[in-house]
Amino acid sequence: MSIKPSIPKGTRDYHPNLVSKRNYIIQKLKDNFMRFGYHEIQTPSFEKSNILKGNYGQEGDRLIFNILNSGEKVKKANINSLKDNNLSEFVNSISDKALRYDLTVPLARYVSQYQNEIKFPFKRFQIQNVWRADRPQKGRFQEFTQCDADVIGSDSILNEIEMINIYAKSLNDLGLENLELKINHRGILNSISKKFELNSQFKKFMIILDKIDKIGQENVIKELVESLNLKDKYIEDLKFIFNPKSNSDILEFIEKQYIIDDDSKIALDQLKTIKDFFDLNSYDHINISFDLSLARGLDYYTGVIFEISSNNHKEIGSIGGGGRYKDLTKRFSAHNLSGIGISFGLERIFYILENDSLFPDSLDQQNEILVLNFGIEYIKKLDHVIKYYRESDNITMYPDESKISKQFSYADHNKFRSVLIFGKDEDDKNIFKIKNMESGIEKKFNITNFKEV
Repeated sequence: MSIKPSIPKGTRDYHPNLVSKRNYIIQKLKDNFMRFGYHEIQTPSFEKSNILKGNYGQEGDRLIFNILNSGEKVKKANINSLKDNNLSEFVNSISDKALRYDLTVPLARYVSQYQNEIKFPFKRFQIQNVWRADRPQKGRFQEFTQCDADVIGSDSILNEIEMINIYAKSLNDLGLENLELKINHRGILNSISKKFELNSQFKKFMIILDKIDKIGQENVIKELVESLNLKDKYIEDLKFIFNPKSNSDILEFIEKQYIIDDDSKIALDQLKTIKDFFDLNSYDHINISFDLSLARGLDYYTGVIFEISSNNHKEIGSIGGGGRYKDLTKRFSAHNLSGIGISFGLERIFYILENDSLFPDSLDQQNEILVLNFGIEYIKKLDHVIKYYRESDNITMYPDESKISKQFSYADHNKFRSVLIFGKDEDDKNIFKIKNMESGIEKKFNITNFKEV
């Protein structure tokens, strides 16, 4: 029986040209992270399950990829829980590790583990794969790359402003235009939930509100009524909140309706500071707007939250997001370490650059020089030439003494810029030739001093 090879649904392969394009995005992001003073770290691809679970909300926790125990640990499987259809307990009995869902929770574990060695505030960036057992669709994969920047150990609102600047510069350097950066504050959302008499169900309120882009305003309201018993008298208020308004009007609305305690006052002051800063320093390629319906369903957010998307490609959803978290490291016994971070979704940014032809043409020509193989005796005589060109160019030697037509076909298929020719005729004349594959022009060089002849 033959098996047709395939990869798991929701993942993707990268052939050389796609890898070069992917690396182009990564390098642009890395360069900007470093320009803003961030240092790279990496964490393992999996963590203990108890580290990950409980941070992403009920919906998110269900999307964690669990890793099955092996060896003697398999004997601990709770078969009775499986028979009783208690799947959560059964999974816990056969798995105590899981693939990371994001990069933020592993960062909290990392900071807590090394807190005595870290000088705070700690600015780090991380570019690694994450896994989610989500339904694959356009722009959504089960394995994808996140590109994160975080600051741990500082409450300053300047960090929020810096995160917006990182988004702006990085995406501008990649050529993206017509972007929408939405901003909200968990403190304001908490105030709204209290006003709606849902304060004891704040997490559920966030989870439902976070579905607004998927199911729409009316269905969100319907679910709030059915699941959380939202009273009819608050429905019109909720609809008013959903309606787009200017940033100034939103701040005025919050001040009049939802400043109920010190936390909501601090939240309002922070949003005002952000508005004042970007009123003076606006961006042509990004519209910065406050959106009271923005929730971001992760449990660990406590302050300002962000989400950025492309108005030209609404079909793929957001291309980045993040926010402030105050208590994430507390569960690992590291207190008073407030943090804030943002993430770029590499695959979705890739999608935009590919569809809008924003990748530089030069990325398609990563192969520069192919050395044709006329026999090992000629390759030996070329060794110093190959080393010379390798100092500045990508140079590849064809490994087999095949027909020259086959080697030229290989060079053409793999888009080599040039081929280096050195056979018997060239050896007799003490030269080598370099032929441009696009123009067909050949140049001759002295094999001793590399001067053109």
